[in-house]
Amino acid sequence: MAMSQAREVMDKLTDTMVEGADVDSLLSLYAEDAVVTTPDQGELRGHTQVAEYWRTFVESFSDIGWEPINKLEADDRAVDEGYFVGTNTGVVNAPTGETVPATGKRIKMRECDVATVKDGKIVEHHLYFDEADFARQLGLID
Repeated sequence: MAMSQAREVMDKLTDTMVEGADVDSLLSLYAEDAVVTTPDQGELRGHTQVAEYWRTFVESFSDIGWEPINKLEADDRAVDEGYFVGTNTGVVNAPTGETVPATGKRIKMRECDVATVKDGKIVEHHLYFDEADFARQLGLID
């Protein structure tokens, strides 16, 4: 069975992130009016907000890695479940709006991505991860 366009785009997003993501390369995978929903920043609409989210993320972590658990696809959707790994070497934006200095801690956080792709671009992307686990691994909470 041939790989779906959604799977191809999701794999490209993961590869771009792991290979030392630059925001323009990540953004090129999203439609202009894409909607990204995250546990920490809520709903982000359009290239400006999506770019800012990814910029903060890639500047906060070095040596980003991905350890897959499941890769699924159906129609115009691709789902990745796995572990994000990386070392916190830059400031992190807390959900409260505060910035937290780099902790230098290495994290391994289970997460899931669901992306809907139309005409080769992500139009909707839902990220799921446990914010408390994230904060705990960074040493920000007990």
